[in-house]
Amino acid sequence: MALEVKHLAKVFSHAGGDVQLFSNLCFSVPDGGSVALVGPSGSGKTTLLRLIAALETPSAGSIVVNGQDVTALRGEAARRFRRQNIGFVYQEHRLLPQLTALENVLLPTLAEKTARKASDFCDEARRLLAAVGMSPRETFFPGEMSGGECQRVALARALILRPTLLLADEPTGQLDAARVEQLLALFQQINRDEGVTIVMATHSRQAMNFMKEQVVLCQDDGRK
Repeated sequence: MALEVKHLAKVFSHAGGDVQLFSNLCFSVPDGGSVALVGPSGSGKTTLLRLIAALETPSAGSIVVNGQDVTALRGEAARRFRRQNIGFVYQEHRLLPQLTALENVLLPTLAEKTARKASDFCDEARRLLAAVGMSPRETFFPGEMSGGECQRVALARALILRPTLLLADEPTGQLDAARVEQLLALFQQINRDEGVTIVMATHSRQAMNFMKEQVVLCQDDGRK
């Protein structure tokens, strides 16, 4: 399995009392699968993505990614896990405005300490930009591209370190219907052709229909 969520619970404490997002949440995603996380605002979709990426820790339960329990990872171990396993696409593209499309795709490679050469990373970045239809824009800055084009560049950036699991947080939320269709087709292509497992938090009915499965998070108790 690419992802196993077992008896997961998450509780936030504050002065007004505890807020429980999940209680005994369980689901799994096979290698090469694709899942839409759906539910109302406040049901914990973004928090669940952050838990899977070892950016937060659960109150109970476990999360296993590619056979590794990630719930206890901290510091450098968590960062290494993300570099080796996780790609992340956000609702807002988060491209750096002072970098070109190609430079933005290459940005995650700067922290890599591998034997791969810079030229190899450049070749891979250009391949990914071609795959998302952005080769003609590789020297463009974010301010010179449309929102849909920026999201395609962000998708290429998320794939540059060859993750096995792609997490997407409302990636179509800022796009019009035509751009949504284009971006979702790219996610589907990557899932099919690259074998990358996808977990996408979304409110979009279009996005739900593009994913192979759904996990529904309820606002009252977070149960699947």
